[in-house]
Amino acid sequence: MSRVDLHTHSNASDGKFSPDAIVRMAAELGLKYLALTDHDTVAGIPAAQEAAHAYPELTFIPGVEISTDTTEGEVHMLGYFIDINDTEFTRAVERFRDSRQGRAKGMIAKLAKMGMNIDWARVQELAGDGVIGRPHIARAMMEKGYITTFEEAFDRYIGHGGPAYVERDKMTPAEAVELILCANGLPVLAHPFTVTDPEKLVKELKVAGLTGLEAYYKDASPNDTKNMLQLAQRYGLIVTGGSDYHGAGENNEVKLGGVNIPIKVPEKLIALAGERGKIK
Repeated sequence: MSRVDLHTHSNASDGKFSPDAIVRMAAELGLKYLALTDHDTVAGIPAAQEAAHAYPELTFIPGVEISTDTTEGEVHMLGYFIDINDTEFTRAVERFRDSRQGRAKGMIAKLAKMGMNIDWARVQELAGDGVIGRPHIARAMMEKGYITTFEEAFDRYIGHGGPAYVERDKMTPAEAVELILCANGLPVLAHPFTVTDPEKLVKELKVAGLTGLEAYYKDASPNDTKNMLQLAQRYGLIVTGGSDYHGAGENNEVKLGGVNIPIKVPEKLIALAGERGKIK
């Protein structure tokens, strides 16, 4: 069990547990550093920050994960130490939230044409106060017995290129980097080994202001991590890492703190934030 997890999701987006519950679980597991990085929203940050006050041994880092698009498909950008009160940033993520709702309805309509009838009200219930996302549709599909595993929904139906997939409002990775920087954050490329040519993308984003790479990740092989560490060194970037925990309860889901991340990783992230005036 690692003492670090810099990539987690709460029910403010598509995770199962509340932000305060994530913080409590992290503290009970003995984590020393935790970041909440919900998809396209920072709505869970205040509750997580408040909950973290009860655990002085746990350092909480506010974050976000922004979905972007390239010709290859989706690329995700992590932002750490975001100013959640930045007007331009909050407006941008609000647009993303609205587009996610329309996208989800479009996917449900496509599934209905395939004989899979998903109740929109149930998807809303599963999302609660959080941003509606594809995982909520996947859970509704499992409840109806249309699929047997969470991953099957993405692999066969609602994943990129699937028969029920619907495009959403688009933002390029460079635009996400700029948005994060404007909100006083540190932009980090999430799970870069899922891109065909990570170095090409990193080279482009470095010019835009990229500060880091996620080298330690649930799906990263030892060779992936080694390559990302070398790439980060080559371009003068810090590295981060995390479990991408959603609390979905699937047998193969990596648990909170389940990725082995050196303690120096969050220490360097915090040090860089301090140097750049990101920490108030």
